Amino acid sequence: MAVKLKLGPNRPKVGFFSSVLRGVLVLVLLVLLAGTAIFGFFYMKYQRIVDDRLAAGPLFKSVAQIYAAPREVRTGQRLTVASIAADLRSAGYNGNPNLGTFETRDNSILIKPGPQSFHSTDGATITTDGAQVTAITAENGVALQAYELEPRLITALSEDKNRTKRRLVSYKEIPPRMVQAVVAIEDRRFFEHGGVNYLRMAKCAEQDLVSHQKECGGSTLTMQLARGFFLTPEKNYVRKLREILITFQLESRFNKQQIFEMYANQINLGQRGSFAINGFGEAAQAFFGKDLGRLDTAECALLAGTIQSPNRLNPYRHPERAMERRNVVLDSMVETGAITEAEAEHAKAEPLHLAPPNVDASEAPYFIDLVHEQLVQRLGDDLNHQSLRIYTSLDPELQRAASDAVEVGMRNVDEQVRKQRRAKDASVTYPQVALVAINPHTGQILALVGGRNYGVSQLDHAVSERPTGSIFKPFVYATAYNTSLNGLTLGDGETFTALTRISDDPQDFGTNGQSYTPGNFEKGEYPGMVTAATAIEHSLNIATIALAQKVGYSNVAALARSAGITNARATPSVAIGTYSATPIDMAGAYTVFANNGVHLKPWMLASVRNPNGDIVADFAPEAKQVLDPRTAYLTQSLLEGVMARGTAATVRSHGFTAPAAGKTGTSHDAWFAGYSSNLLCIIWIGNDDYTDVKLQGALAAAPIWAEFMNRAIKLPQYSDMHSFTKPDGVSLVEINRASNLPADASCSGNGYTMAFLDGTQPAGTCSHMGDRTQTIVDQLTGAAPAPVPPDNYSTPQQPESNDPEAPKKKNFFKRLFGGGDKPQNETPPQQ
Repeated sequence: MAVKLKLGPNRPKVGFFSSVLRGVLVLVLLVLLAGTAIFGFFYMKYQRIVDDRLAAGPLFKSVAQIYAAPREVRTGQRLTVASIAADLRSAGYNGNPNLGTFETRDNSILIKPGPQSFHSTDGATITTDGAQVTAITAENGVALQAYELEPRLITALSEDKNRTKRRLVSYKEIPPRMVQAVVAIEDRRFFEHGGVNYLRMAKCAEQDLVSHQKECGGSTLTMQLARGFFLTPEKNYVRKLREILITFQLESRFNKQQIFEMYANQINLGQRGSFAINGFGEAAQAFFGKDLGRLDTAECALLAGTIQSPNRLNPYRHPERAMERRNVVLDSMVETGAITEAEAEHAKAEPLHLAPPNVDASEAPYFIDLVHEQLVQRLGDDLNHQSLRIYTSLDPELQRAASDAVEVGMRNVDEQVRKQRRAKDASVTYPQVALVAINPHTGQILALVGGRNYGVSQLDHAVSERPTGSIFKPFVYATAYNTSLNGLTLGDGETFTALTRISDDPQDFGTNGQSYTPGNFEKGEYPGMVTAATAIEHSLNIATIALAQKVGYSNVAALARSAGITNARATPSVAIGTYSATPIDMAGAYTVFANNGVHLKPWMLASVRNPNGDIVADFAPEAKQVLDPRTAYLTQSLLEGVMARGTAATVRSHGFTAPAAGKTGTSHDAWFAGYSSNLLCIIWIGNDDYTDVKLQGALAAAPIWAEFMNRAIKLPQYSDMHSFTKPDGVSLVEINRASNLPADASCSGNGYTMAFLDGTQPAGTCSHMGDRTQTIVDQLTGAAPAPVPPDNYSTPQQPESNDPEAPKKKNFFKRLFGGGDKPQNETPPQQ
């Protein structure tokens, strides 16, 4: 008997399950289709973004690689093989075979420039005796007297709205330790995953949800690269999805080595001054002062550790944090097998070994800004469409000497300012500074400091116009010497010489009904009749204006303009420097004295070349004969007297003893202009708001000049500071100090040497004072010739104190440290 089973009323029908399953499947399919469509849309969107970025050209456009001047090695120069090798290494030799290679052999070094060298492919062998260069031999065996080394790369500027520096490196140029350090701390599975580490991202997402913060990114190196190139820096999940989409694009187009190379050149590693440091190549120079390929394990670990937070882990501001993070990287490298425990411990024991932090010294930022400005003026849009190599005039070693001298000198200036303000219970405003150093025989700008701190202010005071004060006065005396050279006399019929007597008594130099009654720096002190030499040595204002009046204000102004001081006008006050010029202008102006009367316009650009080495632009120095060499030397002789016996004698008290000529200047600002046989330097100190700095050139600017020259003379290329060469037509005469007449056997040893145009030197001697050559007036009137009496102005001895309060205590010290510089009643009358 068959039993029939009846289903209960609640049993679902099979068709119901099928319909639900179909609905779920359809829904999932729709979601997948929608997701695929959305993914495809955004994938294509970011594909176009990547395509457009890649189609625009190379990812890194280095607008300009800026190089220093080539260093010249000469036979007899004090140099070692090690120092020459260090220079070549700094220039990139042996690191880049296309640039050049070198090989050391005992006491010689073989140099082989490559196809990308600044020079021709001709190499040379430099031989030393262990201390100085004994021979230079070209490849063809010809003996050379000099050889130029490859110029060093100063910096590379990128085409960027921001101020960015980047030194491009290829993957092959990145040391393995650098790769291992970055991979160990940032993305251990970089060479294995397809661009996204999903497990790491999931862990970071969980961590962020628990902490309610977006601190754990979970980004791979490729994702970091995607973010840096294409996205904004905010942290949210939408941006993370964008990172992933771009990452897929990058991973499909490039291999891992190419991706790491791009990452190594793109990553931001902090700030140096006002420039961002991008890439390991730039960071290696910024932090350690060396090429990336020369970094050791500890240094690679430090750079890799900085990636996490460049500002918080900056080794200069936070060395403890940076070292702690470096050690974390070293531990990670042990975990990945990149190094052993022993290697890690050895690296941890290393100090940071950072390069000096002075960006002004290492990278000459004010100099670079001026170079860029001139390039824009000369090349225009071409500058942004080619990877150019810019060769400049800069001497990196002298630049460091300049920056260090300014840093040391401004501490002294600040102390003077603080003493002044404390005495007056006033707020302290610290002045600014500029230093310009040039080769006086080529016009080449060798070093330039435009301010106290480039990171704080990018205003370049080296190109700011300020009243020149008494450093202008030599042009008055040069104009007077021109009258002698041309056979002319002063108004009294006397031929001008260093012993010509000038009145320093108060007088009115007004013109066109306007009164102009300037005073000397020492108010109330007027020594009466003084020699021209004494007037400039003690920077006497009235005597200098009186001389300018005799030779013609228009002649003085014309000479100044021909020497590059274009603002000079034919008024009485032109003689004491009331018209403005820049420190660079004054450096060029002083070349007429230092360079046999030839004015050289200071220059910083030598040539511009494209990547193939072809010259795109050449810059020829501008030279013009302004003075007769005899006039230049005679004026220079007066400036040597300023150093020996006048307001610039303080330079000698700072230890600089080489032959030199110079002049102090004090207006609203403090100046010093001086030079040796191979180096000319201008110092300016003043306030940005144009208020009176209340500092004397001899106390504020001259010590910086001396500090700089003391550092420069220790460098091999400037060590030969010899006596100035006398031209034909000039005689040197020993003058007795008491009588102002030539010394003889009875009175020698108590005088100084003075230069005279042949035929103008006094004929008498200190023991026979009546044999002076007659003047034209003497000849016309039949008057007997008279000896030149001694000045009524005492000659100071070497300074014994640099106390800024000294001038307030005794007038003798005012004369000694710069008295007579600052003009009174400065407003120049109109003419």
